[in-house]
Amino acid sequence: MEDELEPHDSKTSTAKETVSPEQSSPQQETFFNNEEADVGFSASCLTTAELQQHWRAVKQEFRSIKLLFDIPSARITEQPISKYVVYQIVVIRSGSYDCKRVAIERRYSDFLHLHQELLLDFSEEMEDIVMPRKKMTGNFSEENIAERRVALRDYLTQLYSLRLVRKSQAFQAFFTGQELKAAYNLLRGGRFSRALEGLQTALIIQEKLSSHNPTLVIPTLCAILVCQRDLEDFDAAFQTGRRALPTVRRYELRQYHGPLLEALVDLGYSLELPVAQLQDELTRVRDAPHGQVSLVSLKELVVQEFV
Repeated sequence: MEDELEPHDSKTSTAKETVSPEQSSPQQETFFNNEEADVGFSASCLTTAELQQHWRAVKQEFRSIKLLFDIPSARITEQPISKYVVYQIVVIRSGSYDCKRVAIERRYSDFLHLHQELLLDFSEEMEDIVMPRKKMTGNFSEENIAERRVALRDYLTQLYSLRLVRKSQAFQAFFTGQELKAAYNLLRGGRFSRALEGLQTALIIQEKLSSHNPTLVIPTLCAILVCQRDLEDFDAAFQTGRRALPTVRRYELRQYHGPLLEALVDLGYSLELPVAQLQDELTRVRDAPHGQVSLVSLKELVVQEFV
């Protein structure tokens, strides 16, 4: 079960006294978005960008993020010794146009496994939620599949309405676990293009499901960086790493802090960017007297996932 994390960044705590999230105008928001896309690393820009990211996270915590679940289609898969239905699931952010829509596929047995896992920890919370059952006959008829698509969609909606359930590891893993496991296997096998596709799909869904805990996307962002770097897309890798770094700092993710900084410094040199501040931060992290800092590379850290 995931609890909401409290940040450990003293700079962002101090900023609350001097900066108001309502103070940023649309023009300012455009500026900050452009600044985040810029590859420069001046101290003033970094401070401004991190403050803006902090306030976006703060506002996100107070805003009720509503998600909709849709199962627009299903297909029957036949194998030599089995036959089953695969359902296409789409997670949609409501309240505004969701331009990032990706689909995943799950079998009925995946839904059943999720239900059984959740009952272990949330039996009281789920006492009124009924898992759609299979019928004795006709499970592959077009009519029954259509009915089950609606029933499974409503089932996911009911689960999401329960605060503890939607924050649970089991609920999160249902939507991204298969994609992440396959992507990490491809990454370890050196098939970086295909791994990158799976990781980016999982990231879109993770970002929608994990607003309560921004750290959940950090392993995926780091894996994306590794793929982009090994595909020699250094600029994209640099931007991905820069996207992850504020959260790593804010929540003191020491396991990732040193390896991520080291990767960013190397990428900065490859791109002929100023990296003195990153290099200084990396030195401070390595020399810090408190806590353990990971001595492995980012790639070594990433390939340990889903082993």
